Amino acid sequence: MSRPGEPFGVYVHVPFCASRCDYCAFATWTDRDHLMAEYAQACIDEVRMAWDEQELPLASSIFFGGGTPSRLEGRQLADILSVIPRTSDAEVTVECNPEDASDELFERWRASGVNRVSFGVQSMVSHVLDGLGRRHGPDSVHKAVSMAGSTGFRSFNVDLIIGGAGESDADWLVTLESALSLDPRPPHLSVYSLTVEPGTPLAQDPTRHPDDDVQAHRYEVAAELLSSAGYHCYEVSNWSIPGHQCQHNRLYWEQGNYRGIGCAAHSHSEGRRWWNIRTPERYIAAVKEGRSTVASEELLSPEQRAFEALALALRTDSGVPSEALPQDESLDGLLERIDGRALLTVKGRLLANEVTARLLVPARSAPGVGSQPGQPGILPG
Repeated sequence: MSRPGEPFGVYVHVPFCASRCDYCAFATWTDRDHLMAEYAQACIDEVRMAWDEQELPLASSIFFGGGTPSRLEGRQLADILSVIPRTSDAEVTVECNPEDASDELFERWRASGVNRVSFGVQSMVSHVLDGLGRRHGPDSVHKAVSMAGSTGFRSFNVDLIIGGAGESDADWLVTLESALSLDPRPPHLSVYSLTVEPGTPLAQDPTRHPDDDVQAHRYEVAAELLSSAGYHCYEVSNWSIPGHQCQHNRLYWEQGNYRGIGCAAHSHSEGRRWWNIRTPERYIAAVKEGRSTVASEELLSPEQRAFEALALALRTDSGVPSEALPQDESLDGLLERIDGRALLTVKGRLLANEVTARLLVPARSAPGVGSQPGQPGILPG
C-alpha cells in the first residue's frame, strides 16, 4: 500500500436509494432499506478486518458514495467513519441528495468529522429534473446548500449534468447561473455529460438520448462562465476555487492507493485492482462468515500502468510531458505546450479520448509517469 506520507484513500459504497434515476447503472437498490443496519455493521467489520490483516496507512481522504449515503441514519454513517483510521486533516466527503438535507443530519455529520458534502443537483430546472428521474426541485437545492453553510460546511460540491431530456440551451444557462447564485456559493462544481448506460430506462428510450454536439456546446458555455466566475478547471469535469479541489478525486487521477469498503466497492494498490461482491445481501453474508468480500481482480503490467498514468494526467491541469504527444497538425488547437508539459485546451477536453489515443509512452517510463512534479468506475465529485 502507500508509503509513509503518501496520500491514501478510503471509499465507502452505500447502495441504498429512495428511487433510481433513469440514467443510473450503478450498484444501487431501492428495495433494500431494511438492510441498512446490517450493512453499516458489515462495513464497520470490513474496515476492522482490512486494517487488522494489513498495515494500511491512515486515510488522507474518505469518500462516502453510492447510491445515496444520505439515506443512512446520521448515526450509522458516523459509526462507520469512527472506525476508519485517518489523519487529523483528512478530507471526508459524503454525497447527499438535496431532499435528504436537514440541520440535524448535517450537525451529526459535522460532529463525526465530515468536512465536505457533494450535492447531486444535476439541474436547476424542474422539467429537466423530471426527465432525469430526480425527485428534488430547485427550491430544495437552495435550502440544502443554505443548511450546509449554516451548520459549518465550508467546502462542498454541486454536481451538474449536461443533456437531460427536454433541456434547452436556455435551461442549461439557468442551471449554471442558479448554481452560481446559491448562498453560500459552491466552492466546487462538477459538470458531467449525460451518458447512456446499457440496461437503464434511458437506454431504452432513444428519444431522450443526448446529442453530442449539443453537449459539447453547453460544455463550452460552462467552461467560459465558470472561468469568468473565478473557477479553475483542474480536471476535465471539475472546477474549483483555490483551496477546494477534491483531494480524493485527485488521488484517483494520480494512480494513488485506496481501499474500497462495502458491496461493489473498488480498491487499488500499486497496480492491483480488486472489487467487492456486488449485492448487499451477499456482501453482508460474506463479512458475517469471515469470508473474503473480493469478487474479482486485475493486475496491470508496468506498461499498462505507465499508459494509464499518462491518460489520467492528461485529463488534469498537470498535463503530460510534452514528448508524450506528437508535434503534428492533428493536435492543433487541442493542446497548449507550457514549460515542457502538454495540456488540453477547452476544445481538447471535448476530444480527450481522441488525444489519449495519440499518447506515446516514453521507453524510460515507470509507474507514475505523467504526475505533476513534486498527482476511475465512478469518480465522485
